[in-house]
Amino acid sequence: MAALFLPCAAGVEPLLVDECKRLLGDKAQVMAARGGVVVHGDALTAMRLNLHSRLAQRVLWPLAHAPYRSEHDLYDLARTVRWGDWITPQQTFRIDTTAQRSPLQSLNFATLRVKDGLCDVLRDATGERPSVDTRFPDLPLTLHLSATDATLYADTSGEALFKRGWREAKGEAPLKETLAAAMLAAAGWRGRAEDGALFDPCCGAGTIAIEAAQIACGIAPGLQRRFAFEKMLPFRTHQNALRQMKDEARALKHAPAVPLFAGDVAFRMTDFATRNAERAGVSQAIEFKTADALQRLPPAETGVMMLNPPYGERIEPKGSRGGERIEPKGSPAAKERGSREGFEGGGSPAEFFSQLASHWKRHYAGWSAYVLSPDMKLPQALRLKENQRTPMWNGPIECRLFRFDLVAGSARTPKPDTEADPATESPRA
Repeated sequence: MAALFLPCAAGVEPLLVDECKRLLGDKAQVMAARGGVVVHGDALTAMRLNLHSRLAQRVLWPLAHAPYRSEHDLYDLARTVRWGDWITPQQTFRIDTTAQRSPLQSLNFATLRVKDGLCDVLRDATGERPSVDTRFPDLPLTLHLSATDATLYADTSGEALFKRGWREAKGEAPLKETLAAAMLAAAGWRGRAEDGALFDPCCGAGTIAIEAAQIACGIAPGLQRRFAFEKMLPFRTHQNALRQMKDEARALKHAPAVPLFAGDVAFRMTDFATRNAERAGVSQAIEFKTADALQRLPPAETGVMMLNPPYGERIEPKGSRGGERIEPKGSPAAKERGSREGFEGGGSPAEFFSQLASHWKRHYAGWSAYVLSPDMKLPQALRLKENQRTPMWNGPIECRLFRFDLVAGSARTPKPDTEADPATESPRA
């Protein structure tokens, strides 16, 4: 048994704990940690989590852990690993290093010392050493340095798990599939009949709708991709188990119990989303329509809207929350920005949200709307009182997932925002 570490986006840790328990059973040893979740399990556990987890960014297998004070300590740490159990001299490896408050001056030198330790162990044992491959290594490794301790992991995922294997067409700022899944998990939407219809009126490349459709159709997120563990020596005896897991996952596919809808103001984005849905195997489950979110009428009587509306940081980041360039309305630059961001005619975000709120109040009574935004005063811009706000990070951008339960003609002005939620930690990789 190993203490696997599954990193995730900040704020998603409790949701990932719940997901791991659903996948592994209530008796599984799962604990939330800073920036991820620790799961006690074996090789089969790591394989199942890679295949089925929608929220984890990777599944990391611990190899060594010790205090350190210098790069020489990292060399000694690498030499404690029985590398012959993981890699042959004919195979390749890569080391990625992350750090939080590390006293070391050069992470590149720290990485080099770990590489030297690995190669020296294999050369002492076999007379040969493996090579480094920065693109497609047989053994990807992760070195994490805290202020006092170093941990070396084998990355059983390889490419990050948000890469489901279906995305080719995308816009300028696509939402990661793992964050889309976290939004759905925070809303408690799992594609069941009681969850209701799902609608993304600002779908972009379709990530939220496609992720929701795969959930509703019972499609495992890792079915269309490969994983690094498939080349690792400790997992080679489990190839039959992996095939069986995939066969069992394919057998779970079914027709959705709820309708799913998506749209975007730009034909180009709707086309991207449609082609992505085809590759993801859910094109029949989603009804796409090119339409302005400020004009489109409800596609169902009631349901859940889930949207990641455009905001300045997604296209032109200028600080943790700040500024954006707004071209004069009607100018060619504004029209292009409006097309790619979803603002009809290139209007400002303030205008967009004001008009969106008015449209919702007239036509979407009975719906619940979930909006991901870095603007902590979004409820005031919408003139709606949020029913819930969940802290989430979109990459380096601190956001909240706001929930609004819509009532006909509602225009309640909330009191000044006095939020004091506990999730004020700094961004993490």
